Amino acid sequence: MSNHILIVDYGSQLTQLIARKTRAAGFFAEIMPYGLNPEPYLDKKPGALILSGGPASALTPNSPKLDPLLVKASLPTLGICYGMQLMALSFGGKLTNEAFGEYGPAQFTPLGNCQLFNLKNKGPFQVWMSHGDRVLTVPSGFKITGKTPELEIAAMGDEKRALYAIQFHPEVHHTNFGEEILKNFFKIAKLKPNWQISSFASQAIKNIERLTAPDKRVLLAYSGGVDSTVVAALLSSVLGNRLYCVFVDNGLLRLNEAEQVTQAFRSAYPKVNFKLVKAGKIFLSKLKDVVNSERKRKIIGKTFIDVFAREAKKIGPVHFLAQGTLYPDVIESVSPHGPSAKIKSHHNVGGLPKHLPFPLIEPLRDLFKDEVRILGQQLGVPDSLLWRQPFPGPGLAIRISGKVTESALKILKKADAVVREEFKNFSLEKEIWQAFAILLDARSVGVMGDGRSYGKAAVVRAVTSVDAMTADWARLPQELLSKISGRIINEVPGINRVLYDISTKPPATIEWE
Repeated sequence: MSNHILIVDYGSQLTQLIARKTRAAGFFAEIMPYGLNPEPYLDKKPGALILSGGPASALTPNSPKLDPLLVKASLPTLGICYGMQLMALSFGGKLTNEAFGEYGPAQFTPLGNCQLFNLKNKGPFQVWMSHGDRVLTVPSGFKITGKTPELEIAAMGDEKRALYAIQFHPEVHHTNFGEEILKNFFKIAKLKPNWQISSFASQAIKNIERLTAPDKRVLLAYSGGVDSTVVAALLSSVLGNRLYCVFVDNGLLRLNEAEQVTQAFRSAYPKVNFKLVKAGKIFLSKLKDVVNSERKRKIIGKTFIDVFAREAKKIGPVHFLAQGTLYPDVIESVSPHGPSAKIKSHHNVGGLPKHLPFPLIEPLRDLFKDEVRILGQQLGVPDSLLWRQPFPGPGLAIRISGKVTESALKILKKADAVVREEFKNFSLEKEIWQAFAILLDARSVGVMGDGRSYGKAAVVRAVTSVDAMTADWARLPQELLSKISGRIINEVPGINRVLYDISTKPPATIEWE
């Protein structure tokens, strides 16, 4: 029996996050897409089994099932959400989905003395739910080990066989004590931690050396964000002057961002080839009259590739294109392991054309933002670049509802600058995952200067998160909200109304489009 964890992916948007939390606890995690023959995975002698959530209803005939070989393996098992429902069915329990759904925060109360909930906290605590089916009766040998106000069976366990199931998601940041619950499971399974993020760094460098040896040149799509900066640090340690960083000002960046990013990068990495390309007019012409957000993303993705292909010809022979793609980009754009639902195309994943002029290098593709920052610290990336707020690749185009025009961009850039300035003034930059403005394609009547105004509405979005897979709206001081609203209405012509978004992810996403 080894120390690694086998995770069966039933299509959850959060499967890789389970692996992330498992790695954070010091255990290597391998993901097996459901439906594959589990024998090769079981031959590696995993120490425990985790069954992920998923978008299907376990009550439908063609829904994913729990493979009998996994049951026969008799491993310590933790079923999460859909995994709990599968365990209930597989071991003889019953499910129902009549007029029920539970999404977002809920108060969970442990029942009995289940080892899984041997926590510092002894009372109810917040958990994150996302399900429609629920367990109606537990299988023989199982006991009910937790409930919520809406759910009589929110957890169950058979401690003699080390079989546990929970309806909530312990892997998400907004479940209190989630990491402690996972660690309790690993402790029950009698596993000892033996994995570190430094293992990933050394392996990534070896992979880059193997791909690019002996004289391959790499063009990095540099955005100025944390992800592409860490990729630059990784690649530069291997490639030196064979790395070419191209930063495209697509006209969709925040106010003065191109100049600020260029100065910060050249200061941090003076020996790396770096070029700023002004391409705002090209992108705006391609986006003319485009309203659909998916079309915006795909157009921006293709135009990025066209621009990079043109710049590659100027540089000379280029063999690879590098990107700062992270796992949240991948899981929301495609279904990499199982039947996960597609949420939206990211410009550097689903927004890319099928046929690229050169192959991709994406060394951070399996990581989350918090892991990337840890990796960046190990690589010596300066804090000024490492702690920049996340910014979407398609930029302000997906923060403008409706057509992307020069006038709309001018309005949004000013409004967004106000938001960022005031967060800085209130010293909340590091406490907030993202804070930004959105421009709605809707007008409302207002009164300005004793006259009638008919302006657009701006939405302020501020969220707290660790990994972007889940997010909660930030509880901001009223003084800050008042300041932001007053400044935007007074300083940004064209806006006469400011709203604050108080939706969580899920069910919403962080960006609006």
